[in-house]
Amino acid sequence: MKAEAGTFSRRLELARSTHAWDVSPKDAIQIQAEFRSKVRQTPLGSYPLHRVAGIDVGFPRNKTVARAAIVLLEFPSLQIIEQTVAEMPVHFPYVPGLLSFREIPVILHALERLHQMPDLLITDGHGLSHPRRFGLACHLGVLLDLPTIGCAKSILIGKHAPLGTVRGSTAALVAASECIGMAVRTRDGVKPVYISVGHWMDLPLSVKIMLACGGGYRLPEPTRLAHLLASRTA
Repeated sequence: MKAEAGTFSRRLELARSTHAWDVSPKDAIQIQAEFRSKVRQTPLGSYPLHRVAGIDVGFPRNKTVARAAIVLLEFPSLQIIEQTVAEMPVHFPYVPGLLSFREIPVILHALERLHQMPDLLITDGHGLSHPRRFGLACHLGVLLDLPTIGCAKSILIGKHAPLGTVRGSTAALVAASECIGMAVRTRDGVKPVYISVGHWMDLPLSVKIMLACGGGYRLPEPTRLAHLLASRTA
């Protein structure tokens, strides 16, 4: 799991070629089924956590060109270290549950422009809280073999009980009697976000890190800043 800086570019190169990207939705589902067994749910242990990268993909001009934004922050101070943007045409159709096939290619292009390697990736999207337990955070984490957390703004699958109105309140997100994530109140009185494991992570630590990344808004700072950058029209 530990990726030294000198190997990061190699990991990005391998991620692009691990499987085909220009595939049909049916083939994409098969790829998810083949790769989901590679997801690792485990505590970080002694793994260093100094740099977290918030990741978001937007379509600021039209739906045929995607813009990936990466904001790298020092943890736990949340000071911005650097930020990058990449754009490329999108050929895969919009299919709920298959967004990683639209977004990961351009995310990889943005990641390769970073000068420092992230210790943790935080995606604006789901991880295990996905119909096939292989959302964007899982897919990206497995390809790069890096710790990854999914932080989504809405539920893709599952239900949760009511949670308290104060910051830090949580409720398990459950599907088919399985806990697949956590609804987390990140600010008093605002809608929760939905946190799930991506790769090399467990759910309690994922929630703890997301709350530590709070900047007073609903979205944690890494993905909030990435969303603003990805959505710019100029």
